[in-house]
Amino acid sequence: MKRGSLLKIFWRTFFIHATLNFRRMQNLGFAYAMIPLLQRRKIPDKEVEGVLVRQLQMFNTNPYLAHPLVGSILKMEEDRREGEDPAPIMAVKQSLMGPYAAIGDTFFWGALRPCAGICSAGLVWLGCAFAPLAFLLIYSPAQSLVRWRGFFEGYSSGKQGIECIRRMDLPGISGRVRWLALAALCAGSLWFLRVGYQGVAAEAPGCAVAAAMLAVILLCWWLVKRGVSQVYLLYGAAALAMIYSTRGLWLCWK
Repeated sequence: MKRGSLLKIFWRTFFIHATLNFRRMQNLGFAYAMIPLLQRRKIPDKEVEGVLVRQLQMFNTNPYLAHPLVGSILKMEEDRREGEDPAPIMAVKQSLMGPYAAIGDTFFWGALRPCAGICSAGLVWLGCAFAPLAFLLIYSPAQSLVRWRGFFEGYSSGKQGIECIRRMDLPGISGRVRWLALAALCAGSLWFLRVGYQGVAAEAPGCAVAAAMLAVILLCWWLVKRGVSQVYLLYGAAALAMIYSTRGLWLCWK
């Protein structure tokens, strides 16, 4: 397939999440991405119908790792001869969408996005006006690289496209990114304790403040172990922070 047609399919795959539905999830976006293949090849209407029916089956994966899978399926559809059994194509598609979803969710949404958010929040605390741009500069190049490399290597490898994802070692990188995010969070917390809580430190010894924060952390850990939802803890912490922030208003009112 010519590079121009490949680029059309590559750009169409960006919209794979745009038509998400509760019945077959991303199937419409997947079929939409494959249309340039049908327009390029002169195949009977029955074969066109078969390709569309196959690609309209239930499909759901991480949107960033959809590109490698689209590339692999595109190559397999292109190499399939008329009348040949399409079962291997569907087997590859159905067997890889789950692992790709797990890998993509863990890396992008469980590691990279929190890390980018923590770094951007630190820049906001320092008064940097370009903090939102910093988030995009950390997050966007990584997902763009995975999309680009995954799509074209997936197309080159066909059903062996999973080797491209294996070479990227996204699960291994996820662990390192999480440690980086934790280090950034700890550094930000230390800075916040040093600068942001000077008023509190004036009222209580520094060791008392540190002990209180450690007690809160241990309490949250104990509640999670007891089965309390982390979402409830998050909203509870936000509510306590809002209540504490109104302390100055109450003092002024009095």
